[in-house]
Amino acid sequence: MNKEEIILKVINEKYPVQIHKVKCITNEMYRCFSRETDYYARITNYKTYEEQLQEVKWTNYLYNHGVGAPMAILSIEGNIVETGMFPETKRIVLFKAAPGVHLPLSEWDPQVFKKLGQEIGLMHRITKDYQQEESTDRLKDWFENEEYQFLKYIPEGETTIRKIGRDIFNQVQAIPKTNNTYGLLHADIWLENVLVKDHSKITLIDFQDCEKHYYLYDLIVPIYSALEFSFSGNGNIKEYAQAITESIFEGYSMEQNIPSEMLKHFPLLFKLKEIFEYQLMHMYWDKENLSEEQIRILNHYRIRLENDFTVLNSINLHSFF
Repeated sequence: MNKEEIILKVINEKYPVQIHKVKCITNEMYRCFSRETDYYARITNYKTYEEQLQEVKWTNYLYNHGVGAPMAILSIEGNIVETGMFPETKRIVLFKAAPGVHLPLSEWDPQVFKKLGQEIGLMHRITKDYQQEESTDRLKDWFENEEYQFLKYIPEGETTIRKIGRDIFNQVQAIPKTNNTYGLLHADIWLENVLVKDHSKITLIDFQDCEKHYYLYDLIVPIYSALEFSFSGNGNIKEYAQAITESIFEGYSMEQNIPSEMLKHFPLLFKLKEIFEYQLMHMYWDKENLSEEQIRILNHYRIRLENDFTVLNSINLHSFF
């Protein structure tokens, strides 16, 4: 049997569903087709069983309290995280397909960003209640994750960027943590991790990289994502940056207030995201076989980081204070 046939067999044996077709989306995510509805199977050992269990218990709680989050279904044996042989042992989470689509980049207008901000605010508000009821001790703080170990992956010869990374890391760690400013969050709300139905209903997907971080970071990631990838060139990017930032903050404030003491840390957290992305390139790209395009992107980031040409300069933050 090929990989999809093995997954089809395991899912039908483990879950109360009748899947007739499996399609590979990524090397960890598979779309499963049934006559009634579609599902997505996540099959991975990317995180431990305990981490995945706490993640999925949290996201199901969000779903059950009205947040646009994926719903994981129980296996026949009543497990929310299962195991199977593919042929090696891997953990399985089966999600019911969420409503909505990935919007074309040109349709990411301020009104959609306002809806996104409101959904993130609702998620954070419900999460604060959840953390008082359930343990999240197996889910890591941001600074424990490998992706933030800047000095481990950024080459030693890049002394300026290594210093910038070390300073940003230390400054962010020094920001005071309270239950109102710091907790469990999605941490990876790129626009491709957002489904939109009728330009109003928002569903956040792919919580696999969830971590404990400053809640404000969940607003910075989609803003960063939009400025890097969704601006389609109609108008100017400075006005676009201001409009989407104001919209996402306005939507968020409909559910949650952003503590005034955190707003002053917006530029620092934004810089953390920028150097985080540069770090990922060094973690996952083959440095011995870089393409011309990869070299161009790395140099683009080096120029920005070493000269402090942050895309944050496009945003007038004074309007939020």
